[in-house]
Amino acid sequence: MFENLQEKLQRAFKNLRGQGTITDENIGEALREIRLALLESDVNLNVVKSLIERVRERAIGTQVATALSPTEQVIKIVHDELIEVLGRDNARFKFSSQPPTVILMAGLQGSGKTTTSGKLASWLKKGGHRPMLVSVDVYRPAAREQLAIVAKSVGAQIYTGKVSDEEAGTPLVERLAREAKREATNFGNDVLIVDTAGRLGIDEPLMDEMRKLKALLNPSEILFVADAMTGQDAVNSADAFHRELGLTGVVLTKMDGDARGGAALSIRNVTGAPVKFLGTGEKPDAFEAFHPDRIVSRIMGMGDIATLLERAEEKLDRGKAEEFAKKALTGDGFSLEDFRDQMRQIKKLGSMQSILKMLPSVGPFQGLQQAAEHVDEGQFARVEAMINSMTKKERLNHEIISGSRRRRIAAGSGTSVQEVNQLLKQYAQMRKMFKGLGSGGGKMQRRLMAQMGNMGNMGRFGR
Repeated sequence: MFENLQEKLQRAFKNLRGQGTITDENIGEALREIRLALLESDVNLNVVKSLIERVRERAIGTQVATALSPTEQVIKIVHDELIEVLGRDNARFKFSSQPPTVILMAGLQGSGKTTTSGKLASWLKKGGHRPMLVSVDVYRPAAREQLAIVAKSVGAQIYTGKVSDEEAGTPLVERLAREAKREATNFGNDVLIVDTAGRLGIDEPLMDEMRKLKALLNPSEILFVADAMTGQDAVNSADAFHRELGLTGVVLTKMDGDARGGAALSIRNVTGAPVKFLGTGEKPDAFEAFHPDRIVSRIMGMGDIATLLERAEEKLDRGKAEEFAKKALTGDGFSLEDFRDQMRQIKKLGSMQSILKMLPSVGPFQGLQQAAEHVDEGQFARVEAMINSMTKKERLNHEIISGSRRRRIAAGSGTSVQEVNQLLKQYAQMRKMFKGLGSGGGKMQRRLMAQMGNMGNMGRFGR
């Protein structure tokens, strides 16, 4: 979602190239570009004004350090100021000293509260917690059934209680909440996540119900779930809820969409409530803690290697990775079967496009960022189908794959002989490259970068 802003900021920084010192004149145009980039990304006007003034104040007259160009100096200043806007430290999650810790989920209808409640439960389970979920939304049809399905998908316990038409109304909401807290205590659940009702807009009945739930449950966290796609509307809604309830944090959903990023950059500065989590997709694990420094690194084109490494640590099999590395660096031991297994491992990290976008967009990685726009994710499934259509002997020794075998593999995988030929050619190049890396040398490392840059072509062949 930050690609647009990233591109515009890089263009703004180019205006400073070749300058010996930073002056009011040569930074003026760059700051105008930065201001425009932020406004076009739907960042709050007051936030933009404040940010630009702080950057100007810090930058003008600054003597450029020997190791830095004026461009690099301004990039560093903008980087630091963006982190200040987002909050220098990632907001820690608060747990009660007396379990269960109650988390009250707030937000407007359609923001993704129910799905986010399930994702939060999944995230807490990874940290060794035992969450229980409860829905107190007795108004929206099937809202409580929806949460039950979400809870089952993430393996979390849910409290359903009993609802009858005669009991419908605010007292029922309070009863469900009270009973759920008691059940969480009885079953040894250390966290209770309360999915509340939403409205199409902010109204007094909604706020009154939330105030009563807050008084009844004494929650450690009140998280406002905001749809990042709604931009400044999400910021305004969060501000209204914060004034009434005293939010402890914000969860921004749909961060994998084409939102312009303004909500992420504005919400803390406007409301005072920190962003704590990001929803980055539909799956339960498409949910991550908010790290301001990592978000700013993405915006500045520096990538997000830390998050990528965390994801790899969590999802990849270390033993298989080490075994693959040993085989690959000998060259001869790297078979098509190994290649297929590694593709399956990489798919656990997410789409190839999302992986490439976590790498820096500058320096030797620049080609990878450009390649990300052209990757055809479906092609990886076709590559796996081609390898699956081979016999075990063919996967272990690609040299025996003759013309007739290639035709059989193409027919069995629903692809063309040309695609099979291209797969085998790329595989042979990778074997050669890995074998060269095993013998060391900077030249081979440069060739590795070039080969990685060509990975985007895998998403295009056969078109």
